Amino acid sequence: MAGARALAGQAARFGAVGGVGFVVDVAVFNALLAAGTAGHLRGAAVVAKASSTVVAIAVNWLGNRYWAFREHRRDDILREAVEFGVVSLAGSVVTLACLGVSHYVLHLTSPLADNVSANVVGLALGSAVRFVAYRGWVFAAPTAPIP
Repeated sequence: MAGARALAGQAARFGAVGGVGFVVDVAVFNALLAAGTAGHLRGAAVVAKASSTVVAIAVNWLGNRYWAFREHRRDDILREAVEFGVVSLAGSVVTLACLGVSHYVLHLTSPLADNVSANVVGLALGSAVRFVAYRGWVFAAPTAPIP
């Protein structure tokens, strides 16, 4: 029971950190999207999402390191940051793929369609990938060395 309670608490903290990152991501995405759409820049939606994702990754790493997974943060901060970045980018590929399919394959190009594909469908799928990988790899509980 304690294990389930600890997992639920960790998932709730992960969700809260993700919520803050989501707000940052959506705000930066929409600001950049508005700027790109105004200039009719080709590929503006994907560039805007990729840029907003990088900003959100930085915010999320700090929140996850110092709050959500604080019991398992490591001394080798550089390695942890690199692993966090790799996992975050993998989850972001899921988000960008959803946006790319919606925008360029299905030709759903309105700001609403871009937000639904990137910030609802893509975010949900990408978050699932990230939580499992953060918990199982980046912030995994230390294991005893093999004798």
